[in-house]
Amino acid sequence: MTATALRYALAAAARGWPVFPLATGDKAPPRGFTDWERRATCDPDRIRAWWRRAPYNVGIATGPARLVVIDLDRPKPGQRPPAEWDLPGISDGADVFAMLCERAGVAIEWETLQVRTRRGGLHLYYTAPPGTRLPSTSGSLGWLIDTRAWGGYVVAPGSTVTLADGAGRYTVQHAAPPAPLPPSLFKLLSPARIPARRPVHVPIADNRHSAYLRAALDRELAHLAAAQPGQRNRSLFGAAAALGELVAGGALPEQEVKELLEQGGVGIGLHHSEVIRTIESGLRHGARRPRRLATA
Repeated sequence: MTATALRYALAAAARGWPVFPLATGDKAPPRGFTDWERRATCDPDRIRAWWRRAPYNVGIATGPARLVVIDLDRPKPGQRPPAEWDLPGISDGADVFAMLCERAGVAIEWETLQVRTRRGGLHLYYTAPPGTRLPSTSGSLGWLIDTRAWGGYVVAPGSTVTLADGAGRYTVQHAAPPAPLPPSLFKLLSPARIPARRPVHVPIADNRHSAYLRAALDRELAHLAAAQPGQRNRSLFGAAAALGELVAGGALPEQEVKELLEQGGVGIGLHHSEVIRTIESGLRHGARRPRRLATA
């Protein structure tokens, strides 16, 4: 297994796709292996040195590899589609993607590198258009559809994952070279343009809590701005949940906090629709524990 994964790692690197180790039997980097997008490499000596330590799986850093990978997943046992996708003929991410493209009048380029995932899903590999920097997305396009570009990675063929929600190998299903991402698909995947806005001013009452509230805003925005690739959506959710407690307690205005978080999320490269969804989810989570500051 070590030899197989290493062979795939070296083959990917030879194509100019930076790779890095993933934990044995897992889809995540080994404990302590941080900043993977920067540390991913095409250097065969460094790759061999990593794989001498353990029988790792292989991760491909899609952004630096100039790849856009469309991840079409299958539902977990008992998982039902949301109402908007509970339609005849829709059973998995591939069905959703086909319908999404049909609605948009977009042709799917199937003649490209295809990798079958450990639970029967499909990775479609495309090369990114020159001079572009598409972000990764998680579910914002449709049910069971993720995309992996900048800020994301994919588990490479030759890797074996043994997790509670399913075990299996990643295998090449169609060995064609990655096709250029069709302009029609690029348009579908491109983040919506956000109109330029003036800096958001969050009105805070001038009282003994003013400094505390301003510090809370600054702290959450700083954590969000410093989020590493792969952790950005989680950081945005955490910031929204923390500030949501203060919003629910009446200490901060909801609309201005939403706008501030929206600018922060888009500013670190998250897809706009994903940002909106994550902020709403985080605020709802925070509202369960409203923080009311004493007025006396």
